[in-house]
Formats: sequence, structure tokens, C-alpha cells
Amino acid sequence: MKVLKTGKIEQVLDRLAQQADVYAPMLRGQQSGFFSWRSYDEDYDDLMFDILNVYQPPKDIVLPQTEKMYSIHQDGQDVTIEPIVAEVEPKIIMGVRSCDVRGIDYLDEVFLTKGYVDDAYKARRDKLTIIASACYNPGTNCFCDSMGVSPTDPESADVIMREVTGGYVWDVKTEKGEAVTKQIEDLLEEQEVELFPLKSFLRKVDYSGVAEKLKDMFEDPMWEKYSEPCQTCGICTYLCPTCYCFDIQVKNWGDEGYRFRCWDSCMYREYTQMAGGHNPREAATERFRNRFLHKLQFFPERYGRPLCTGCGRCIVTCPAGVNIIKIIDTVKEAETGA
Repeated sequence: MKVLKTGKIEQVLDRLAQQADVYAPMLRGQQSGFFSWRSYDEDYDDLMFDILNVYQPPKDIVLPQTEKMYSIHQDGQDVTIEPIVAEVEPKIIMGVRSCDVRGIDYLDEVFLTKGYVDDAYKARRDKLTIIASACYNPGTNCFCDSMGVSPTDPESADVIMREVTGGYVWDVKTEKGEAVTKQIEDLLEEQEVELFPLKSFLRKVDYSGVAEKLKDMFEDPMWEKYSEPCQTCGICTYLCPTCYCFDIQVKNWGDEGYRFRCWDSCMYREYTQMAGGHNPREAATERFRNRFLHKLQFFPERYGRPLCTGCGRCIVTCPAGVNIIKIIDTVKEAETGA
């Protein structure tokens, strides 16, 4: 087995950063997320490969929070609109967990399938290499296994790092994985090691049949009950590895301007506000219901899998204690529906 010793991780990051922009899990001030190794400050940042997960998922690497789409120039009555094609350099995410790898898989479904390809997304995704970190000790709020995600074998990872005593087994899965491995193979050691066993999950939920049941629960009083404490702050959507709602806006100054895409949230009233003033989801309960129906019914109907990877971030960070597991359990126990 090829093994990467823990003490050589920074050397690996340095080596890979010669050919690509490498993102690693870090604690930066009060934030934790995947930040570029180029921006690493040893006096301020801490690498977090040994921590279960970070708060901010890496979805912004393939779907930036803001992205220019078209430039606009007006000359009298003539308007010129040109697409803005950003230069895309190779990127590597190193140390990403299975739940977040699956999150990128779902973004692939949205932006690359069903007869539509988002060119800007595809350009970034084509040049992305994923070095995943297998989980053998699930956290107290993890339930990825219940949502069909393998914590130890992320399906679309190019390399899987499997933690062992003193380092990681370097398990290559794809051609992209082979390419990055060639860059660092002198930093890997041949060694026979024993993998850790996967420990039991503390949180479990049975999602089977939930999508079918929800078809008959649109007016169920559960939505009023569980949405009552919700503050519609949107933290759940921004920290969710699978949420992809966005808005398209225009910035103008004089005769120049540009149109850009930016993250938005279905929990915000303005998200569904129409030009004429009508809003089909005016009430917070309606927006709350839509969020969970999208994840648990609408997305599975279109793509075959629930739009939740069981990472537990929304449970940990919600200031009102909203819990998707309680909602799934309530649906399972309901007498109405399928």
C-alpha cells in the first residue's frame, strides 16, 4: 500500500500547488472551510485534516458565490452584450469528506444533465481533482449512511485518503488520481498497514418511502409546527453542500455594466418575489416547506436520490433547532400518504 505520512502533508500541498490551485480544510479565524493553500498563513491558519469536517463545504469551488456572466456596453441606441469567459486553472480539493463529494455529485446532476450543460460549471468541474478523506469515526450529527452515502468510499473521488496510524493510505481511483499521484509519488511510502474499522453511527434515519408519502402531505400541519421556530436566516442553505439556488443580477455604471450570478436562498422572501409584486411563497412556512419538499421529494423525483448527504451541518448551525431528521421521522410515522 502507498502511505502518506502525516508529517508530509504540507510537502504534498506544496508540490501539488505547483500545478494547480489546491484547497485544503483549514480553520481561519472563526471560520472553517476549504481555503486555497496559496493563501495559507501559518501564523493564522490551522490545517484540519485530523478534524471530522469543516463548516463550509467546498461547493463554492465549482459554483462560486458570485460569477460574472456577460458584459454590457451601450453606445447610443446600440447595446453590445458579450459573454465573460473566465480563465479556468486546474484545481484540487484535498481532504474532502464523502458527504461533500456527494454534494458535488448532485451539483453535477443539476448543471450537467437532463439536456442542459452549464458551460462555466463544466469548465471548472473538468479541471477539478478530488482527493477525498474517508471517515471511519462518524460524528454525533452525521447520518450520511442513512442517506445512501458511503463514509469510507466516496464514489466519484479521484483519490481516497484512508486514515491509519501515523498517516493515510493513498488509494488511487481514476486517471486524474494517477496524474496527481505521479507528482508526489516520491513522498509516498510502501507499507503494509491495517485500516480502522468503521464505527457505528449515533444518528440514523429511515428515508425509504418518504418521497412517495410527501406527495400527499403538502397541507400537513407538520409544516406549521416545524417552521414556527425558523428564523429564515438561510444559514442552512449556505452551509449545505447541495443547495444551489442562485439569482442573476445586473451591475451598471454609465454606459457599462455586467450581468452576474450569485448565490441566493429559497428561505428568503425576495427569492420568489415576482416583478409585479406577487409572491407564491410569501409566508415563511411556505418557504420552509418548499426547502424540505425540494430535498426530500422534488429532487428525488427528477434525479432519483434525495438532495441531502447527511453531513449534519444544518442541524449543528441552525439557531432555532430545526432538524431534518425529525421531519423525515414525522413523515415516516404519518398515517396519510403512500
